[in-house]
Amino acid sequence: MSSEALTLLLFLLLFALLLLGFPVAFTLGGLSIVFGLAVFGFDFFNLLPLRIYGIMNNYVLIAVPLFVYMGVMLEKSGIAERLLNTMALLLGRLSGGLALSVIIVGALLGATTGVVGATVTTMGLLSLPTMLRRGFSKSLATGTIAAAGTLGQLIPPSVVMVLLGSVMNISVGDLFAAALIPSAILVLGYILYILVVVLLNPKEAPPIAPEELDAFWRKGLVQRLFRAFVLPVFLVLAVLGSIYAGIATPTEAAAVGAAVAMLLTALEGKLTWEVVVDTCKQTTFLTSMVFIILIGATAFGLVFRGIGGDAVMVNLIEQAKLSPMLFLAFVLAGIFIAGCFIDFIEIIFIFVPVITPLLVKYEMNLVWVAILITVMLQTSFLTPPFGFTLFYLKGVTPPEIQTTDIYKGVIPFIMIQIVVIAVIFAVPELGSFVPKTTRAALP
Repeated sequence: MSSEALTLLLFLLLFALLLLGFPVAFTLGGLSIVFGLAVFGFDFFNLLPLRIYGIMNNYVLIAVPLFVYMGVMLEKSGIAERLLNTMALLLGRLSGGLALSVIIVGALLGATTGVVGATVTTMGLLSLPTMLRRGFSKSLATGTIAAAGTLGQLIPPSVVMVLLGSVMNISVGDLFAAALIPSAILVLGYILYILVVVLLNPKEAPPIAPEELDAFWRKGLVQRLFRAFVLPVFLVLAVLGSIYAGIATPTEAAAVGAAVAMLLTALEGKLTWEVVVDTCKQTTFLTSMVFIILIGATAFGLVFRGIGGDAVMVNLIEQAKLSPMLFLAFVLAGIFIAGCFIDFIEIIFIFVPVITPLLVKYEMNLVWVAILITVMLQTSFLTPPFGFTLFYLKGVTPPEIQTTDIYKGVIPFIMIQIVVIAVIFAVPELGSFVPKTTRAALP
């Protein structure tokens, strides 16, 4: 068979098995082994172990379990709960102040945890009942929480960017630095949307009752502010500050973050043996899921390149005579559509390795492209019908919240994300600015 026919057959079999509901990791690995054996014979097994060993020997990927551990441990410390309550009372005099506090706390938690499930669940349990009790509309309340919970995918340190940096062979430190401006634009977009909604219809998000605010401002204000903000900020500075100053690599900074998260949990009096064991179990589960998919995707990539699939893709693009920007636009649109049905990890390990050689051929700035892909992957957490954030949030909502309420709530935030992508697409400098100090930190 020709390379074109083999490539088409490989992708048809992959999508058919995924649509039938087979697990992604074992579908990628199993299909690759069967396909590789049929095409290359037993010689295929001489190459595959070397590729898998390359993953095991990848220094950058050590950051994945460390960042996951940091996020899970911080969730158990109770810092997120105090931060959310304090921020809500600080902004309580404003209409929509509670919604604004959810966005700001989501950004701060994104810079400390980066674990979407933990962030959305925590904020859903803490803030949603309060927002509903104070008269917030169901769609605005759920949409705000869902959108704020996904900010950790773009705000560094981000597991998404660690994985993208590994797959695209670019510096994770550069990605973290380049994500700062897009993160700020996205957070600002969310805040402006809430302010506009409140301005047009104040009943959507009423302020907090004056008597509750008076009690907050009278009793131990300075101490509460210190405990709420200083500890999370210290963790952010320990992790990101060491990277941007060129003191530590992202992997070393992840280890620092994991240690500091344990220290903060101990200071809160919640570092018990049970907490450590549970944190290790959750970290092991999440990390194992990522790496088994990565191993399967590596096998898939080996087969894909072995049959000449990358050359087939290049020829197709050249025959279509697409300009580099139009090609990138199609890639982003494809990722958006795929994000409605499959997980971001699968997109990174299936689609990104296929398009990366084409991006190199077009001589594109891979840091800028990676930031665009990261923001687009963030939308995959919110897009119906299979956005993971929607499921996380629905699992902790009161009975009166319907799935349609959550869907209606997230649509405006998805549109804001698309606008931000368009802005970064039109002005590449916004998604590729990397300070010189960051370049001193190796990937």
